[in-house]
Amino acid sequence: MPSNSILVQKQQLVADLAEQIKNSTAGVVVNYQGITVDKDTAMRKALRQAGVKYVVMKNTMTGRACDMVGYGDMKQYLSGMTAIAISEKDPVIAAKVLKEYADKIESFNILAGYVDGAVIDAATVNALAEIPNKETLIAKLLGSIQSPLYKFAYAIKAVCDKDGEAAEAPAEAPAEA
Repeated sequence: MPSNSILVQKQQLVADLAEQIKNSTAGVVVNYQGITVDKDTAMRKALRQAGVKYVVMKNTMTGRACDMVGYGDMKQYLSGMTAIAISEKDPVIAAKVLKEYADKIESFNILAGYVDGAVIDAATVNALAEIPNKETLIAKLLGSIQSPLYKFAYAIKAVCDKDGEAAEAPAEAPAEA
């Protein structure tokens, strides 16, 4: 039976993880079995640079933290060697980084995730990872707004150029006669 101090420490770890999950916009649960130290270090660095927290904790403790914040459905995915990546601001960045490594490493798998208060499966996490980043989406939106304006401007210029030539042509014709 563990001592009271160990129980208090574990309860604090669970409470801290629950607070991180509660304050985040999205998270992804992965099975990290089979990843080499070099690739794990590179992945953790990429996640840190993206502002994502990567936590490896016992499945029972992660499950309790998920229960505390209302993600009890996540417990069904917590078996084996699992970790959770928590993104505070960007709901797709954790999925993007982890999908990149899941594609490279055969034994590294995305299990599930959460976004907008709901638990999502691996297929949904992978679909989320395919969404372009915010800057790309804004650029595409602005491009689609500008395109019709440019076409309209070119059409008006073509009409003005055509009308200008037609007005000048009759003026020159009588002068030759």
